Amino acid sequence: MFYQFARPLLFKADAETAHNLSLTALKLLPIPSLGSDCPSLAQIFAGLRFANPVGLAPGYDKNAEVPVEILNLGFGFTEVGTLTPLPQAGNPKPRLFRLVEDAAVINRMGFNNAGQQAAISLLRNIPEQARTGPIGINIGANKDSADRVADYVVGVRNMEALADYLTVNISSPNTPGLRALQDKAALDDLLAQVMAARTRDTPVFLKVAPDLQPADIDDIVVVAMARGIAALIVSNTTISRPTLLSGHAGEAGGLSGAPLRDMAQQRIIDFRKASGGQMPLIGVGGIASAQDAYARLRAGASLVQAYSALVYQGPGLARRINKQLARLLQADGFTNITEAIGVDG
Repeated sequence: MFYQFARPLLFKADAETAHNLSLTALKLLPIPSLGSDCPSLAQIFAGLRFANPVGLAPGYDKNAEVPVEILNLGFGFTEVGTLTPLPQAGNPKPRLFRLVEDAAVINRMGFNNAGQQAAISLLRNIPEQARTGPIGINIGANKDSADRVADYVVGVRNMEALADYLTVNISSPNTPGLRALQDKAALDDLLAQVMAARTRDTPVFLKVAPDLQPADIDDIVVVAMARGIAALIVSNTTISRPTLLSGHAGEAGGLSGAPLRDMAQQRIIDFRKASGGQMPLIGVGGIASAQDAYARLRAGASLVQAYSALVYQGPGLARRINKQLARLLQADGFTNITEAIGVDG
């Protein structure tokens, strides 16, 4: 109810200012726990317990400032970052745009963050009892790095002790050349070095782009499975442009939100088929309702992540999705969420 009144004021500010204001609000306002206690939504995935399958995607809490507050909003997990070894300012502003008529967002942030050392200081101070769900850490390479693979190795070494899981992000369209690391040989070298850098069994996830050809999907699956990647996160923002209504439709950057839903849904189907159902999947892109989440689960995702819908629906998003998702499971005769995963595949 509070967000219904706050949204018009937030939307008068530019998107990045509003984003920063929301972070400040989470830090300052008391956040009563809105977590899900529904047993049917709980599962073990990658050796971690998730009380519900709805997570917050990276990009919102870039610097690990409010992971506990996000979990208290009812999310089953949260992913901070993207964090790079060194601080970087990101791309010139403006770089974040609401496409209100399309329930979408375009961003060309460019991995703006305060760096891994700053995040380490914050993450170390989180009391263990406050971790009501897994906190993942999304790692990336600095834009001007002479050796981007080395940056990911540094990210593993810096962050593995503080992460419930690590995500290797090579799919942002806003760092020139980054997506080239999805090519088979480059990906194999990257993942070999990332996995060799670990000193503990922190699960490693790989985040991929939606703008992939069938051969790309096959190659990614082969390499990821061979290198012991625990899950694929499908998918990042898209550089494609479906028909859009907003005046910001022509902005450069990655498109997320409702227009990405069908493409991201299809990619889950594609990756499940390519792996024969053997590669664990997390679905991202256009998740705005329990129906969206349920479709992604039935297609083969074990977990889902949302972000853009939070902009339009407010902090009650996760709680609403989980409440309705439990009803959808019950209506279809499932006693636990794991029974629904991949049933349409």
